[in-house]
Amino acid sequence: MSDLPSRIEIHEEGPREGFQFEKARFPLADRIALVNALSRSGLKQIQVGSFVSPKHIPQMADIAELFGGIDKPHGVQHTALWLNEKGFLRAQQTKNVDLKGILLLYASDAFARQNNGCDAAQMRTRQDRWIELYKKAGVAIEAVYVMTAFGCNLQGSISVRHVLDNVQWILDRFADEKLPAIYLADTVGWAVPTDVERRIGAVRNHAPLARIGLHLHDTRGAAMASFFAALRMGVDLFDSSVAGLGGCPFAGHAHGAPAGNICTEDMVFMAHEMGISTGIDLEMLVDAARLAERIVDHPLAGRIMHSGIPRRP
Repeated sequence: MSDLPSRIEIHEEGPREGFQFEKARFPLADRIALVNALSRSGLKQIQVGSFVSPKHIPQMADIAELFGGIDKPHGVQHTALWLNEKGFLRAQQTKNVDLKGILLLYASDAFARQNNGCDAAQMRTRQDRWIELYKKAGVAIEAVYVMTAFGCNLQGSISVRHVLDNVQWILDRFADEKLPAIYLADTVGWAVPTDVERRIGAVRNHAPLARIGLHLHDTRGAAMASFFAALRMGVDLFDSSVAGLGGCPFAGHAHGAPAGNICTEDMVFMAHEMGISTGIDLEMLVDAARLAERIVDHPLAGRIMHSGIPRRP
């Protein structure tokens, strides 16, 4: 247990991951209220939405209006996702977007083709263009995601070698520059603790200077155990979603089930109980989770929002 971090950094993705999966479209004012509630909780980075095709993700058609309506408290960054250069250019032109350079890689060819219309190698080639685009815009590259790093519903098992091939690509591209964080993304919820330990260990051995992040989905109920396994290995950077909102709309799950994200407030509760600091006010975060549930008008997966925070004597 000596490798437990004293503090972890949590990036909130509920407003983007959550609302893009819901079939209904919710009032702009409600979504602005959720982002503002999250901004008051102590979270320092909130992914508000995505600049993607409204044809494929109509829930994000009013993304510019959403960003334009949110409060901007000091010290809170409101970020966005884009899947191509066109999306990045739209983000550049939108008020209140804090631009964070990210690169997207795939360990699965099948998922890359479904999500981006190209195989994994072609996606890496596209990322070279993104690097130049970011440089031209003066935007620092802060993270590289290796998606489907634990398995793929479309392709099946993903070898550690496929993950490390992507890690080596990152090392080659940033040999003379600051190395961005390397995120292992459990895009479709295959991760279990032993595999988390194995893959984090492999990446750490291959890239000992890299900061490793984890993007977990709780599709099969193993995300909190995987979170704990990552903490024991000293990982201090995580993505999550308030109330367990969301998932990938292109994951290919049986029966149309979502790849629900690991729940932010449940992670914060566990971290605090273990003596790990997050800088987040858990009560305010739970209030935001309950607001999210009222907005979508159906039960969400968060546990602590329903059970309540234990009161110590």
